[in-house]
Amino acid sequence: MNHTPRIRTVVSCTLLVVTLAAGATACGESDGHPLSAKPFDAADQVSFNAPDDSRKVDPDKPLEVTVKDDDGRITDVTAVDADGRHLAGELTADGRRWHSTAPLAAGTRYTVKVSTENTDGSPGGRTLSFDTASPKKLLNVTFGPQKGTYGVGQPVTAELSAPVTGKAARATVERALRVRSTPAVTGSWYWVDDKILHYRPQDYWPARATVEVTSKLKGIKVTDTLYGAGTAPLKLAIGDRIEAVTDASAHEMTVLRNGEVINTIPVTTGKPGFSTRNGIKVVLGKEYFVQMRGETVGIAEGSSESYDLPVYYATRVTWSGEYVHAAPWSTGSQGNANVSHGCTGMSTSNAEWFFDTVREGDIVEVTHSEGETMTPFDNGFGDWNLSWEEWQKGSAVHGGGGGRADTGANSVETARLRPQV
Repeated sequence: MNHTPRIRTVVSCTLLVVTLAAGATACGESDGHPLSAKPFDAADQVSFNAPDDSRKVDPDKPLEVTVKDDDGRITDVTAVDADGRHLAGELTADGRRWHSTAPLAAGTRYTVKVSTENTDGSPGGRTLSFDTASPKKLLNVTFGPQKGTYGVGQPVTAELSAPVTGKAARATVERALRVRSTPAVTGSWYWVDDKILHYRPQDYWPARATVEVTSKLKGIKVTDTLYGAGTAPLKLAIGDRIEAVTDASAHEMTVLRNGEVINTIPVTTGKPGFSTRNGIKVVLGKEYFVQMRGETVGIAEGSSESYDLPVYYATRVTWSGEYVHAAPWSTGSQGNANVSHGCTGMSTSNAEWFFDTVREGDIVEVTHSEGETMTPFDNGFGDWNLSWEEWQKGSAVHGGGGGRADTGANSVETARLRPQV
């Protein structure tokens, strides 16, 4: 008698399953409603202005889909290229015509799917694929810096193979050049000139962040004659937040890692007439040995200010020759007087420690010097000397359309690699 309830339960469940299965079969049958029918082939219902043969489509011409005669209407159109980008378009209120509202990408393949319904409300569909013609002139983009690990002040750079001047064209480029950081930050591009862009966050990159730079410019129309080319992505790692802040009037450098002081170093900076630049600079590179000569920065050979010195543990912060380096000849002045020709000098042991501690992209800031302020772009990475509001004005998307910064950018090459002590 104890087994009877179990047998009944099993039989009951079995009957329930059979009943549900029968119900599912019934629901799968067409109920006669037009929308439940399999879509018909709408090849005779709609037409494209794209060729059905192998001829390539002119990307300068809009794509159009229209209903033939009075046979129903278009309900939806999706056009996607080989890179997964959707082509924007607009459907008329009566559903008779759809047309693209953005330029087609050049040198790619599009797949267009059209959904329709006839006068009886039955659904139809048609799929078309076509290739667009290759562009005659390509805009190549080179990202910088090279793949690696950098400090929190390192800007991302983009160098274009051809000048881009109009605001609309610049906005097209900007929107296609994407920078994503983990953790996320707010950032923006700045047009240094017609061919160079810099990207930086509102504040420094977060310590130990990952930065990925990609371009979606391939095939995109930038100007009437210029289309974007494909660009390899760039991935950067950001290290600890290292900041070296020198108070020129106190003759002291304070080095912080992630906000905590890790060293305080007596230094000497530029003397009157050769004062060190104020402001925020970014480490450009490190050179174990540099032969520094006064004539490379305009000091006459044999004059009272002339010098020709071997310098070790040299950390470069400007292209015109400003370094943080070992200065054993001035140890008596370090911590109490400024006697250099513009560089920040310290003892050999301190310079070696500094050299081993910092990396490209780390922050080197000078305060309370009688020198001028570091310029934004013509002598290294002075990007952080612009406020966020000023920075956004250099964007074609967020600001005034971008424009050449009045920073003497043509002097970058002539100033490059000049050492001074």
